[in-house]
Amino acid sequence: MINEGLLRRQNILKQLNSLQADACLLSSTVNLYYLNNKIYKGYCYLPYRGEPVHFVRRPLDLKAEDIGFLTDEPGQQGPRLHPDQTHFHLIRKMEQIPEILKELGLAPAQKLMLEGDELSFAEWTRLQECFPDSRLINGSQALRKARSVKTPYEQSLIRKSAELHVASYRSIPQLFRPGMTDLELSIELEYVMRRNGNLGLFRTYGADMDIFMGSVLTGDNASASSPYDFALGGAGHPSNPIGANGSPILPGQSVMIDMAGNFTGYLDDITRCFSCGKLTEKAYKAHRVSLELQDRLQERLKEGEVCEDLYHYSLDFVASQGLADCFMGKRQQARFVGHGVGLVINELPVLAPKMKEVLEAGMVLALEPKFVIEGLGAVGIENTFIVGKKQGEKISLLEEEIIDLTSL
Repeated sequence: MINEGLLRRQNILKQLNSLQADACLLSSTVNLYYLNNKIYKGYCYLPYRGEPVHFVRRPLDLKAEDIGFLTDEPGQQGPRLHPDQTHFHLIRKMEQIPEILKELGLAPAQKLMLEGDELSFAEWTRLQECFPDSRLINGSQALRKARSVKTPYEQSLIRKSAELHVASYRSIPQLFRPGMTDLELSIELEYVMRRNGNLGLFRTYGADMDIFMGSVLTGDNASASSPYDFALGGAGHPSNPIGANGSPILPGQSVMIDMAGNFTGYLDDITRCFSCGKLTEKAYKAHRVSLELQDRLQERLKEGEVCEDLYHYSLDFVASQGLADCFMGKRQQARFVGHGVGLVINELPVLAPKMKEVLEAGMVLALEPKFVIEGLGAVGIENTFIVGKKQGEKISLLEEEIIDLTSL
């Protein structure tokens, strides 16, 4: 029987070993959920040798048996909680942690890994005072790398999310009404996705990356630059400048729908392109190029490939087709063509310049070659793939050609 919790713990311990750290202290919601299948306010101390220790501030009624992974074992009637040999302590403040560790016979870590990118300066300072004999190091990227190769169970959750995502997208042509705005169409689709089980939570890694469930872009709004690090922009609202902004969907314009699927706690990513009537020949050509590039990249989504090589390959191919000026944006071009997905929408790895990471089987990526044409909108594709030993496996199976919403 595969112990899901142990597999994930081993992924983190591998990163601890690479940094020669003795332990890590986790507090972010994503990493707590990844390791424990439970989110709480507090800390999880994971030594390189030994069992995790949970320090919980809230909820006060949480119990040790609430933490762990559900498993289906032969002879069992459905899933059950897999018992972990863990230590569990309710605390009021972080300053209690060192004394409890001492009572458990755990020596202070010489090198302690923290989530430096996600801690405030005040919290880091307090932890340094709690562990005066430990050297604190930032392990945020190491923890992201630990999450980058998905276990079979994680893959199954992303597959399920993609399946429900596809089912939701199939309703898009029926949702469209002449005279709609991009925002109105987005709301209709959001409703369908929520009815189909979408959790409504769009998790991202990094500060100031707010977005609701995704974006619907049409016309000139597809060219609008955004301060956020997503593939395309959109003016959105001044308080959240990304995505739909109430632009009317006019004849001769494209409608690009890029909503993230979070139906299981794990995200997949799908983009499809529609039109309001006929588009220009350049738009159809750009869309065909995006489909061909996607297929070419799928063949190279295999272990051993280097991320930046796939990015530069994409740029060279697009340039050979005479479309480099509108690839991944027009006024502001995104410098990536694919990204990992999982507990957040922008997991590692990223197909981008200077990304030397080597692909491994079991990584899950979204490929999204897209083009923006001024006055018309965006065209292109996005699908979710699992990296394999010989090539990638597409798990978001849905019509990929541009569908004319007015012809149905």
